[in-house]
Amino acid sequence: MSLFDLPLAELETYAPTLDEPDDLDAFWATTLAESREAGGDLAETVRLERVDTGLDLVVVDDVTFPGFGGHPIKAWLVRPARTEAPLPAVVEFIGYGGGRGLAHEHLVWAAAGFAHLVVDTRGQGSRWGTGGGTPDPVGSGPATPGFMTRGIEDPHDHYYRRVYTDGVRAVDAVRAIPGIDPERVSVAGVSQGGGITIAVAGLADGLVAAMPDVPFLSHFRRAVEITDRDPYGEIRQYLAVHRDAEDTVFRTLSYLDVALLARRATAPALFSVALMDATCPPSTVYAAFNGWGAKAAAADAQAGPVARQIDVYRYNDHEGGQGYRFAQQRAWLRAHAGA
Repeated sequence: MSLFDLPLAELETYAPTLDEPDDLDAFWATTLAESREAGGDLAETVRLERVDTGLDLVVVDDVTFPGFGGHPIKAWLVRPARTEAPLPAVVEFIGYGGGRGLAHEHLVWAAAGFAHLVVDTRGQGSRWGTGGGTPDPVGSGPATPGFMTRGIEDPHDHYYRRVYTDGVRAVDAVRAIPGIDPERVSVAGVSQGGGITIAVAGLADGLVAAMPDVPFLSHFRRAVEITDRDPYGEIRQYLAVHRDAEDTVFRTLSYLDVALLARRATAPALFSVALMDATCPPSTVYAAFNGWGAKAAAADAQAGPVARQIDVYRYNDHEGGQGYRFAQQRAWLRAHAGA
């Protein structure tokens, strides 16, 4: 893949006009309120079961917490074994088709002194990696293979309404766990995980940081128009069959577009983008990055813009920065979370 999207100078100022539903905030406020009510008291409904990994320097709990509709969602909680102070936490979301995998695969944040909650993605975990353990009990109408068009006829039914809610509830859950500092919770993820990170940052209050890498689920219409790679290709395939459904499809997706939810974020953000990324095109990433915190800044003009930074990988496709990300994220997060 070569450079195919806008030049970098144009990406840096790219501010597309997006179709924002008038009831976007009410839609999400109602969704989250209903799921919090269904989930009950987190002190009673968040369950931890200690796992014997054979590792001496970390402790691992198999976590179950109530997500969308109170549905049980699985996660690993990995923490340093020897610590007394309440820990800052990194809540991580997983890329498309993957699951939380095995506990011993997630050691790096605990080694850096953080509690690390690795959240399963409902219904996924069988395309790559070492598996997941969270079903999605909600059905769907006609859809293409994959997850992008499940419930595409109505935003209330769409798969990602449930996934984003699970993400917000993961933040609620980790804050309720003894030994975690509820005031120092951050979110992170790559690709789909990066998109969920942005959504949660726009929907959850009080996060200290967000770290979305090569994020997916942003600026759907442009993505469908300029790349034929999946998962965005699933939407194009659906529209190629359902030829009269364009308005319905993009109306539904407007409630889930993280380029819109990014405007509601209040936490500092460290993004990354790859300029040869044909899976999550650079302009879709910058649509979220350039709008980051705009609504929050407008509501509090004296506070100024929400801090944001983006690392650019000019010669990479969707793999982005991979292992190069950790050292920079660790230093950046310590500055924001005080760990």
